[in-house]
Order: sequence, then structure tokens, then C-alpha cells
Amino acid sequence: MQDQDYEYFLQNTADFYRQYGPKFLAIKNKGVLGVYGDFNEALDKTLKQEEWGTFLIQECLKDRKDAVHYFQGNVLPYRAQERAIV
Repeated sequence: MQDQDYEYFLQNTADFYRQYGPKFLAIKNKGVLGVYGDFNEALDKTLKQEEWGTFLIQECLKDRKDAVHYFQGNVLPYRAQERAIV
């Protein structure tokens, strides 16, 4: 389902940016659950309502190319590492 939500985000990025500006969007079932100022806020507040792994958090930027980050190896955001079950 997250694949479909990601496609929904990609298809609507320009509209989301016009509506919300540079924010973090929590997305589930092709709908916006919430709009937040930073990733940690988005994660913390969405996890109060939704189960881990059932939603996406995407940074809404004016140009999609600005959102691409390249890492070598397996990387999780710091806050996600705290919640990861190993």
C-alpha cells in the first residue's frame, strides 16, 4: 500500500507544495493525515493515531530533485532507529 501512497505523493507533489509549502506530510490510503513542520513531529504525532509501517512521511519540496538523498549502506533517520525493533 505504501507504494500506492508514494505514487499518490509523487503525482500530487506540486499541488501539495502550493497548498502546504515546505512541510512534512503524513500519507495513508492516498490521503493526507497531517501536515507538520519537521520529520520528528510528523512521526511522533502520526504514531499516536496510526500503526508503525502503515503510513508514509514525505517531505514536500518545490522540486522533487531536492528530496533525493544518497547514502551508502542501510540508513534510518535517527528517530526511526530509536523505534526500530532489531
